[in-house]
Amino acid sequence: MFPSAESMAPAEFASVAETLGFESVFFPDHTHTPVPTNNAEWSSPAYYRTVMDPLIAMAAAVTATTSIRVGSAVCLVVQREPIALAKQVATLDQISGGRIILGVGAGSDLAEMGNHGATETNRYALLRERIEAMTQIWTHDVAEYHGEHVDFGPMWSEPKPIQQPRPPILVGGGGPGVLNRVVAYGDGWIPFRSGTGTFQDRPTGEVEEFEDQLNERILRLRTMSGDAGRPPATVTLFNSCPHPRAIERYRDMGIDRIVFWLPTASASDTSRTLERLSTLLK
Repeated sequence: MFPSAESMAPAEFASVAETLGFESVFFPDHTHTPVPTNNAEWSSPAYYRTVMDPLIAMAAAVTATTSIRVGSAVCLVVQREPIALAKQVATLDQISGGRIILGVGAGSDLAEMGNHGATETNRYALLRERIEAMTQIWTHDVAEYHGEHVDFGPMWSEPKPIQQPRPPILVGGGGPGVLNRVVAYGDGWIPFRSGTGTFQDRPTGEVEEFEDQLNERILRLRTMSGDAGRPPATVTLFNSCPHPRAIERYRDMGIDRIVFWLPTASASDTSRTLERLSTLLK
């Protein structure tokens, strides 16, 4: 859910989801909304302008709950300073008792990332180095990292995450190189299902093509993980279709976690949506 000026508060959202038995909740990341140039019309939803910081929303969520996992979908790491982000994530993991999931991405809004000094050309290198640098901080008493985009000498940084060696890193994206990135420095993949509503709202051929491609890529990812000597990468499908047949197919494909994208709405409407989804999953 996009926690914003128009939405249910993050703490209440997580608390209701936990009471209904959900495994996890996720929050997205946009640091700001660039004003369109050349008199272009604003096309994204209004709540993009008022979306809350995901790390603070996650902090509110974990302090209001005891067992549900809390994650980012996705944290735009290329727009965040890695030493500070490493401490923030480790602190969240400590406060939550080890319940943090860090979905990460390189971003797609060139104007937004450009205001942070990232570009379409260097964003994937930035993402990799910042994840690697944060992992050094999380896993070493004395950490250092020397890369092209991130460079720091020996340092102490506490606290360390409760989850070892680190909170799970889910790499977002659907491009041709994303599986390589998952295997190189992630623990799982968080692909995005485009479109809204149920599969019944979309042409049958489009649905079948999406599922065939996703299934093939999941199988390839598991093979790549094994070839690299790594545990099988998990798959979390973002914007999953809320339909019983779709959920069965996701299970058959070996998807580990499905995440539904809830519209930004009032607390009462969001609670009703969560209740309907909870009934669907039973």
